[in-house]
Amino acid sequence: MPNNSNTENKSASGIICINKPSGMTSHDVVNRLRRLYNTKKVGHTGTLDPMATGLLIVLVGNAVKASEYLMSGNKSYVAGLKLGMTSDTEDISGNITLSEKPLPKKEEVAAACEKFVGDIMQIPPMYSAIKIGGKKLVDIARSGETVDREPRKITVYSLGCETVNEESGDYLLSVECSKGTYIRTLCADIGDSLTCGGLMSSLERRHNCGFSLDDSHTLESLEALELCEREKLLIPVDSAFRDYTKLTLAPFYAGLARNGVKIFTSKVAPNAALGERFCLYEGKKFFAIAEVQENSDGDKVLRLLKQFV
Repeated sequence: MPNNSNTENKSASGIICINKPSGMTSHDVVNRLRRLYNTKKVGHTGTLDPMATGLLIVLVGNAVKASEYLMSGNKSYVAGLKLGMTSDTEDISGNITLSEKPLPKKEEVAAACEKFVGDIMQIPPMYSAIKIGGKKLVDIARSGETVDREPRKITVYSLGCETVNEESGDYLLSVECSKGTYIRTLCADIGDSLTCGGLMSSLERRHNCGFSLDDSHTLESLEALELCEREKLLIPVDSAFRDYTKLTLAPFYAGLARNGVKIFTSKVAPNAALGERFCLYEGKKFFAIAEVQENSDGDKVLRLLKQFV
């Protein structure tokens, strides 16, 4: 049940994975969780369009400081591809135009998908939050205008294609991709390459930043809990940095790190490599992430990137 206290909850801190339903914006989810955890400090690590469902990673309390380090993680999706039509939004929610071209055979569709695996250039859609000249593309598009967009390099690590109905042109795509990939645009580009047009008919995010849809909770299930029970579901923020090396510092060095003092790695991590990143602990308590850098004298030092406690 929601907490009705007017006093902001400062104890809640961590990560909660939400299974976002269709019809809600990512900001709607954030607002619901602000109420459920009784704190204004809530953010997410990557927008899902209102029609999309699936994994939305939400950061609560001091965990919001991790946002910039989690936005770059790889993602995986299952998307519906509908051939034989296009839309201004590149998905089923837009103004649809039917194609007069014949639909391709399923073997042709599978072959076309294979060509989109690897490093490719993608032109961001007009219906996106990217800004050009200080204006969001989506706002420009809603005013009936279009502007030139520079292609961006993205990586599609894998792209599976399952036939749902060859006669109606319906397919399911399983996509693992890098940050910045627009699945809507991928569907539209596949349709263009087949000359029949295509759009995204559905989208579910399955993985993001090392978290899985299997880790997620529905908003309804969280609503049914008491605040203390919801807090127990928060995942510690250091789990988001599972690829970083763990480093426990003595209180003296932990104090230096907290105050922003660069520490010679020879003192605390003699085998550390340039660019290596660490989760810093004092005792068993995680408090910051840091990176090995080179100072002006050519010595390797540990520099604090973000402090959480």
